[in-house]
Amino acid sequence: MAAAAIEAPGLRGELRRGEPLARHTSWRVGGPARTFYRPADRDDLIAFLRALPADEPLLWLGLGSNLLVRDGGFAGTVLAASGRLTALGMAGADRLRAEAGVACAHVARFAARRGFVGLEFLAGIPGTMGGALAMNAGAFGGETWQRVIAVETVDRHGVVRERGPGDYAVGYREVRGPAGEWFLSGTLRLEPGDATAAQLQIRQLLDRRAATQPTSQPSGGSTFRNPPGDFAARLIEAAGLKGLTIGGAQVSEKHANFIVNVGDATAADIEALIAAVRERVLAVHGVALRAEVHVVGESA
Repeated sequence: MAAAAIEAPGLRGELRRGEPLARHTSWRVGGPARTFYRPADRDDLIAFLRALPADEPLLWLGLGSNLLVRDGGFAGTVLAASGRLTALGMAGADRLRAEAGVACAHVARFAARRGFVGLEFLAGIPGTMGGALAMNAGAFGGETWQRVIAVETVDRHGVVRERGPGDYAVGYREVRGPAGEWFLSGTLRLEPGDATAAQLQIRQLLDRRAATQPTSQPSGGSTFRNPPGDFAARLIEAAGLKGLTIGGAQVSEKHANFIVNVGDATAADIEALIAAVRERVLAVHGVALRAEVHVVGESA
């Protein structure tokens, strides 16, 4: 399919054709995007969406964690919000508003420095607020939608809407809402507390993450959702799968629920390893693990 024709001479963002998505995903794998657009700002994003053909496949991209782009790439348009949509500030005495491109860890530190508690867990999420809102991301016992007061969305026609939690069915690593809309920002509830204690907790959580997760190796974050009453990592380790390798993809020796790129992995290697882990855990434990990773694109 030919590249989409985008008729909007006033666009101010960065438009590329055939951009390798391995440059933009935390696994460091993935084929090219047919069209790649990094908007200049919120208004430019809306203008771009209004100019995009109605049938053009669209993928929103933050920091590229929890995302596996196949080696054949994405035959559509990728909208890159990371480094853009980064407004973050107070939206009242006890709430903050963060745009979709703000890193979750930045939100946690912003709140803690101002003497608010309750968002420290966001420091353990290696993604942006847009992704956290889309999947109810969580870490260290906290979940994003426990704190959401309101969200702002945009559809592929550039129409912006304000919505509340009642517009969404929220579960564990899952958010279902109006189809064809993406999150532009979220407003989160804060609780007053001790700024020093909150910042100390963030440092402790980050130290714990570094000690227990393979943060120095490319990965997609947690690979599988925890099944009810158990942990995916425990099941994988008990099945003897730590260190299992296919091509350049390996089940982490440090944390069994992480698949890491040991240097030359392809997306096909990672996808095959995910399937092998699921098959083995089902055979050993009778538990069908559900991937937390979003797989997109075409095989090579």
